[in-house]
Amino acid sequence: MSATAQAAAPAGLGVRAAGRSLGGLLGYGAIWAFMAVFLIYPLLHLFYDAFTTEAGEFTLANFRDFFTDRFYLRALGNSILLGVGTVVTTSLIGVTFAFLLLRYEFPGRRLFTYLSIVPMIMPPLVGVMGFVFILGRAGTVNILLMDYLGFAKPINFMYGVHGILIVETLHLFPLMTLSIVDAMSKISPSLDEAAESVGARGFRKFRDITFPLTTPGYVSGALLVFIWTFADFATPLVVGVDDLLASQAYLNIVQFVDRRLFKMGIVISAIMVLLAIVFLIVAKKYVSIKDYSSLSYSVIERKTLPPLAKAGVVCFLGLILILAFIPYLGIALDAFGKGWALTPFPVRYTLQYFERVAFETPKFILNSLLYAGISVLICIAVGVPIAWVGARTRLPGREVLDSLTTLILALPGTGIGIAYMRAFRDPLPGIEVAFIGLWLVIPVVLGVRRLPYTVRGTYASLQIVHRSYEEAGESVGATRARTFGDITLPLIWKGVLVGSLYSFILALQEASATLLLVVPGHEMMTVGIFNFYIGGSVNEAAALGFILILLGAACLLAINRLAGTRMGGVFG
Repeated sequence: MSATAQAAAPAGLGVRAAGRSLGGLLGYGAIWAFMAVFLIYPLLHLFYDAFTTEAGEFTLANFRDFFTDRFYLRALGNSILLGVGTVVTTSLIGVTFAFLLLRYEFPGRRLFTYLSIVPMIMPPLVGVMGFVFILGRAGTVNILLMDYLGFAKPINFMYGVHGILIVETLHLFPLMTLSIVDAMSKISPSLDEAAESVGARGFRKFRDITFPLTTPGYVSGALLVFIWTFADFATPLVVGVDDLLASQAYLNIVQFVDRRLFKMGIVISAIMVLLAIVFLIVAKKYVSIKDYSSLSYSVIERKTLPPLAKAGVVCFLGLILILAFIPYLGIALDAFGKGWALTPFPVRYTLQYFERVAFETPKFILNSLLYAGISVLICIAVGVPIAWVGARTRLPGREVLDSLTTLILALPGTGIGIAYMRAFRDPLPGIEVAFIGLWLVIPVVLGVRRLPYTVRGTYASLQIVHRSYEEAGESVGATRARTFGDITLPLIWKGVLVGSLYSFILALQEASATLLLVVPGHEMMTVGIFNFYIGGSVNEAAALGFILILLGAACLLAINRLAGTRMGGVFG
């Protein structure tokens, strides 16, 4: 090679490296721009509104009014107690499920493994409807008790805080199970063997060794359960409970008569977001000193139980799942049934409610599929680069970016929905329509809300792909973009797909933000279900709920085939 060629080669490589670096920085800047516009700005605007008067002057009077109002303080206390109570109940069920499914062999274990995650595909809004149909005052159980066992009046199974606790527990315990299974799968069996060698067995070994090692997964699951319960306002309203923070935020915002109540709705939303941030910081600090697990999954040899213990395990798991599947029965009966009034079961069955929601008013289904699909594209376009930045670079600000995506997990949907209402209410230049008046606001807020699941699914896959594969591609002249497309992506596509499917399922289920940001004519299924139910068309609400369940089940089956018990990494 001539001297000129030798000189030209490094120069060409330098230009290509500079271009690649410039392109990468532009992409990194685009990610930050997206987060700034659709996450940071709305939250800052929410806090600005909460700390200012109508004239824009700084004030603490709004918060003083909140903390001197006994009703709002009671709502705050009730919300925290309900969240803590749900964490306790889901912990008892979820941890037990995870431990039994992962450590022991018994009949039907694979079936129980799959069925244990099915309850999460039912949104609480749909679940509470199903429970009311079966356990309500005029539900199947009470009708049977009064007609055949002589009960004089119905038992109140559902109406009150205890009803919310039942619904949230049986809907959210799979989150705890998945998080614990993922964390427990990374614990080396040698640690258990070491504990047994010094005499630690049974519950003592679980208490002193196994459970502490699952701390990161447990705290992650507990935080998700708490925040989801804390932010849910639709379920409490269905069972007649309004003295909770999320319910008050929604009720105060949707009324446009009393400006003081409207401002109080903003203040409540700001307080909910602040509490979520505090809970997240405390959880991360605790986890950072308790993370003992490795990044790789360990091979765990399951123990064989004696016959009596096998029967006990099967009965326990079966009983919990029977309770968890009660709402599915209620939704199915009301979706297909007709003449179901003061009778244990419908008098006859029909498809007319499905005809109405699928053919006469198909917008709910079509909008849900369209907006959830667009939100997943947003999650992939933004989430995969975020995961790659976190796993493969040392770019400045990447830790802050990771904290922001983690923060999204903790943000209550009610809070971010109200934040969007306040931040994007002014007309956009050129079209004289506010962003919250455009249908595009729905897929954007869904994309932001469900972004962490795609990020975590991708990041978990990147962690187990060695960098040497990418370095080999770059060593023969491939650009980073080509290396990612030809080498990295084929190795991590399952993680990307699993995270995206989770984002899709949860986008379909979203109720808090979509009920607040609903654009007339562009309602999703959760909005349709809520409107049908509140309007008295419970059969149509059930039919939509049944379709939503089928969509979630299809996605969950695909996820189970792809990831199996390692799905918990998406939540961890």
